[in-house]
Amino acid sequence: MGTSTTSAPTSTPEVDGAVETRGIEPVPDHERRGRVRELFPTWVAANISVLLLTMGASLVINNGLNFWQVLVVAAIASTISFGIVGLLSVSGKWGGAPGAMLSRAAFGVRGNYFPGAILWVARFGWETINAVSGAYAILTVLRLVFGIKPNNVLIVVTLLGFVACTFLVSGMGRKALNVCNKYSTYLFSLISVVVLVYLIVEMPWGAIFAKSPGSGAMMIAGIGTIAAGGLSWVPTGPDFARYLPHSASGKKIVGTTVSGAALVLVPMVVMGGVMAVSNPELANQNTDPMSFLGQVLPSAIAIPYLITALIGMMLINSLSMYSAGFTAQTMGVKLPRALAVSINAAISLIGGLFMMLVAKDFVGQFIAFLTLLAVSFSAWIGVYAIDMLRRRKKAVRYDAESLMNIDRTSRYWYKGGFCWQAMTAWAVALVAGLCFTKVQWFTGPLAGTWIGENGLGWAATILIAAVIFAVLPAAPETPAAAPAPEVDEEPAAVEVG
Repeated sequence: MGTSTTSAPTSTPEVDGAVETRGIEPVPDHERRGRVRELFPTWVAANISVLLLTMGASLVINNGLNFWQVLVVAAIASTISFGIVGLLSVSGKWGGAPGAMLSRAAFGVRGNYFPGAILWVARFGWETINAVSGAYAILTVLRLVFGIKPNNVLIVVTLLGFVACTFLVSGMGRKALNVCNKYSTYLFSLISVVVLVYLIVEMPWGAIFAKSPGSGAMMIAGIGTIAAGGLSWVPTGPDFARYLPHSASGKKIVGTTVSGAALVLVPMVVMGGVMAVSNPELANQNTDPMSFLGQVLPSAIAIPYLITALIGMMLINSLSMYSAGFTAQTMGVKLPRALAVSINAAISLIGGLFMMLVAKDFVGQFIAFLTLLAVSFSAWIGVYAIDMLRRRKKAVRYDAESLMNIDRTSRYWYKGGFCWQAMTAWAVALVAGLCFTKVQWFTGPLAGTWIGENGLGWAATILIAAVIFAVLPAAPETPAAAPAPEVDEEPAAVEVG
């Protein structure tokens, strides 16, 4: 990494204990002892969500797709969305810092606050959705095992318990998450095989394969819906790659990310579609997205599957909160990462109570949230991707001290703390993406166009942001002391990005 004449906060050394002490500061080279294969269980765990079953069922019932179309949609959506996650994760090994921190180099020290605020707020919603799903999973298990019917007091207790456990795991940091992800992958794989065997034996496959296909437009829209969840992980990708050495293969990072996610996402979406044929009410579980498992699967399978899914949703939220702590620190919250995570935990608890006790139509709101989430993250993705391409040939891709430096002596101060080219591309793309978007409670003026009707607002947002930022003249970095060359042991021709 390069050095600068500007002083920066002293890095907190990473210790070998269970609790991670490092915050947003870049990881020095001598601590880069991660392995690419460690990313595999991370992205498996990030997709262990029963909501994927409900989304798969929605492809059959709401989009009218058949078995083969659902399979194609799931495969394409996982490849596209987590392919982008993997590609942008490569920047984590370049700079050794979280994505929210590295984006200072793209948007400027002050400019980064604006997309950072959008990403932070979006994480609140994502964590709330997962917390509610986890609480519903607990309630369903209690009903199936003990016959306990949910009430307001029980809802509060289960939601509080889920959020508290999530907070504890995420607060421990990367090493604890890696261990949890590893064993949850084994557990989920085992119980998923049991569920798949049951479905193969019991499902009406004649009716499943006889179902007529849906339209191509509904397939495209379905890809956007399923891909939205993956796109929400893009700014998080560098967070989990920052402990990788510079010599780590970029292609392996992308391949491991896609394969880990697809291993779970594709079968779960397909299983949801298969279940929808035998139980058309699956996609209509508007208030409780978990109770259908007790209807489709026998209790002996549904209970362990729900418990496994509960662990998965807890890990998903832990991964999200882990990165949310970095985002909060990047936004100027003067707290250690573990304490910054507590802000997200408190908000997800409050939002979860509102959704479970007051709001209706959980699944409908979830799809609407995913749609808006994809657009809000896509504007950041387009700018960040072009910034990565421009840094690919630089001797020093990210200056560690300048990333931590928030005054005008930082390389990434640009003009007034803003990279106006990046800010312009981001803002225009975000507004354009919203114009193409249609959800339950919001319809953009361009939602009736081909792009809007096919649910491609997110793709248009990425393209618009990337094109505008690419055609605008590159902003020169603020002059600083010449850094030492960064040594990358991997040949440029082999590395992705």
